[in-house]
Amino acid sequence: MTTAPAADQRRLLDVQALDTRLDQIAHKKRTLPELARLTELDSQVTDLHTALVTSQTAVSDLQRELRKAEADVEQVRVRAARDQARLDSGTGSPKDLQALQSELGTLGRRQAELEEVELDVMERLEAHERALAEVTTAHESLAEKRAGVEAERDAAFAALDAEAETVRAERATAADGLDAGLVTLYERLRAQLGGKGAGALRGRRCESCRLELNPLDVEAIVKAPEDQVVRCEECGRILVRLPEPAKG
Repeated sequence: MTTAPAADQRRLLDVQALDTRLDQIAHKKRTLPELARLTELDSQVTDLHTALVTSQTAVSDLQRELRKAEADVEQVRVRAARDQARLDSGTGSPKDLQALQSELGTLGRRQAELEEVELDVMERLEAHERALAEVTTAHESLAEKRAGVEAERDAAFAALDAEAETVRAERATAADGLDAGLVTLYERLRAQLGGKGAGALRGRRCESCRLELNPLDVEAIVKAPEDQVVRCEECGRILVRLPEPAKG
């Protein structure tokens, strides 16, 4: 049979109240709305990042395609300019000059075709660059929004951590000097029973499980020695008897 001074048992209720407050702070820290918001924003950032990379790749590919198209056009222009210069010089046989004239016609048609290709690539590139600018702006805006929510989370964490530190100090004071066996039993029950190891007996009701006890059990508890540590028959937690209120 476990025994502990009645005063220590009553002080245990203060320890339990402070432990409950610490559990509440920890729960609040785990369930901050900012955490859910960050999860949502992270998903959006991931989606936008994928779109951003896709858009950047498309622009890069089109820029490379445009450089090739420009090089193809320039190559034809250079050859046409060289042929035109030779034709203008009048040097060469009539057959050669006729061939140059024919080739210039072919080069002219080829240049027109390549310029059409170049124009098409330029138009597609401009469209993708506009899309990239929009995605980039959206990505930056979302990153800024996430940073704001992250700052709010950190501020909330800091406030809760400071509160928890204060409560822990109060808890250490409340537990100081308590009967060691009582504390050991309390900590074991608290670990087993969801954070609550002790509660007061109020009338016939256990404060921990909020159930009414059998009248005979209550009578036996009330009549037990003051230093006897009793347990709730329903939930198994330490049941702390409070002194009877003074009668006026």
